[in-house]
Amino acid sequence: MAIPITVLDCDLLLYGRGHRTLDRFKLDDVTDEYLMSMYGFPRHFIYYLVELLGASLSRPTQRSRAISPETQILAALGFYTSGSFQTRMGDAIGISQASMSRCVANVTEALVERASQFIHFPADEASMQALKDEFYGLAGMPGVIGVVDCIHVAIKAPNAEDLSYVNRKGLHSLNCLMVCDIRGALMTVETNWPGSLQDYAVLQQSSLSSQFEAGMHKDSWFLGDSSFFLRTWLMTPLHIPETPAEYRYNMAHSATHSVIEKTFRTLYSRFRCLDGSKGALQYSPEKSSHIILACCVLHNISLEHGMDVWSSPMTGPMEQPPEEEYEHMESLDLEADRIRQELMLTHFS
Repeated sequence: MAIPITVLDCDLLLYGRGHRTLDRFKLDDVTDEYLMSMYGFPRHFIYYLVELLGASLSRPTQRSRAISPETQILAALGFYTSGSFQTRMGDAIGISQASMSRCVANVTEALVERASQFIHFPADEASMQALKDEFYGLAGMPGVIGVVDCIHVAIKAPNAEDLSYVNRKGLHSLNCLMVCDIRGALMTVETNWPGSLQDYAVLQQSSLSSQFEAGMHKDSWFLGDSSFFLRTWLMTPLHIPETPAEYRYNMAHSATHSVIEKTFRTLYSRFRCLDGSKGALQYSPEKSSHIILACCVLHNISLEHGMDVWSSPMTGPMEQPPEEEYEHMESLDLEADRIRQELMLTHFS
């Protein structure tokens, strides 16, 4: 006599008969407003990510029903933009919180693998000149090829003994170095530096510093705030301006440097996993670094798809550890000081 065997549907047990299961959730079944409110991005953007990352997210699996690339991307976007593995987020696409975590890991690594495709510095002279022209048109600051600054992202304590990630605010964080253009597109991103390092130390040890210390780009420089040392390739504001030319230089510097401050506010408001409002990233420094980089990749892709950097709702002023705000670094580079003096004499007198 044959014995009937009942096949249990795990999704049915978890969520009930009326719930969308892994293979039933379709983007076409929901409105644009729903996608924006739940996942922070419009339909066409999500479809692009499915096409871009689909091959990486369709790797062989031991499971009888692999989670589709579409569902994995929605799960990751939900985490990036909300900052938590909410039960309702997983319920919406029919997966558990444990599966949500695996999806975030898969999508993060797929985006990190493609970081150099979307985050890179211009290689040709025509593009470099275009950067200078665009920045000059903003506030009259010549020679600028990018604005640089650091941003802290809170992470869980790696272990009780490791104090290298504790910033002066007493929180564990990663100090992330970024350079952007006038649109807010990120051209350099380094997300792996421990929070105890001050901005100037991060820059000194960065690959960016190694590239530009060689003096490859004459009459070109980045703009950095007073937490950095003046360099021949990095112009900083004067601590105490005295002459009209020095005041005009500082005003132009501030107006130009504000581009990256707006970019940081956009990153924080669009990717709430970075702003600390839902707590620190509950991952190791390495995995947290990858999540930050993945959000930066998405930021640049969104710009390529016409999602303006200033269109995201802005939250209040960024809260950064106090050491990063107004530490005035005195110049030890006489040649850099000469270049800044010549710049003020030529363009701001």
